[in-house]
Amino acid sequence: MQEPNIVSLLVVAFIAGFAMPAGAMLATYHGIQPKWLEKELRHGILALGAGALISAVGLVLVPEGIKDVSVTGALMCFIAGALAFMSLDIYLAKKKTAGSQIAAMLSDFVPESIALGTTAALGGGTLLLGVLIAVQNLPEGFNAYREMLPKNKQRSTKLIVIFALMALLGPLFSLVGFYYLSQFPVVMSGIMLFAAGGILYSVFQDIAPQIRMENHWLPPLGGILGFLVGIVGHMLEG
Repeated sequence: MQEPNIVSLLVVAFIAGFAMPAGAMLATYHGIQPKWLEKELRHGILALGAGALISAVGLVLVPEGIKDVSVTGALMCFIAGALAFMSLDIYLAKKKTAGSQIAAMLSDFVPESIALGTTAALGGGTLLLGVLIAVQNLPEGFNAYREMLPKNKQRSTKLIVIFALMALLGPLFSLVGFYYLSQFPVVMSGIMLFAAGGILYSVFQDIAPQIRMENHWLPPLGGILGFLVGIVGHMLEG
């Protein structure tokens, strides 16, 4: 019973993770004309990721997270996640490092990968969460690469390789969730709610402000599309 689950889990986790280097490779392309279309596309991609993140919170992480904890426990875990992400944001800002987007990307990718593994272990469908992780990882990889702004081709290739190696954390932590943390539903609920609070903080603090463009109204539709992916997937799995 478990072997087919493991195979499909690893495939989903692998694809979801490799959306990060795919986003980075997309960010290397600067030839879109006219220039206003390139800006619209860049902001739309960011909005797509924000919509997918909110969808993951609203349709997967919170509904699953509140199943095995009390109201007080849910509040504490959710707020702790938001405060932890805020503290990380403040620390990185003080260090003036260009890696804040990478840190934010991994901060939601790792707990979501764990949730993917526990979902598979408990017999649930992994396709919806896997698709949402991929849809959010693509723009996060895109944005993280742009934030790092490699100055030469050699460093650019090295950064994309690093993103590809980070993508392997998806299958790794999915296995941790599958074989170990699935036995502790309360702990898993806490991890999901912690991630949900942190993700919402990141959306409002880091992603949403970058989406807005003066006198342009199309980019936010990317967010609607990202959330719509979650709705359709949720209904198909339901």
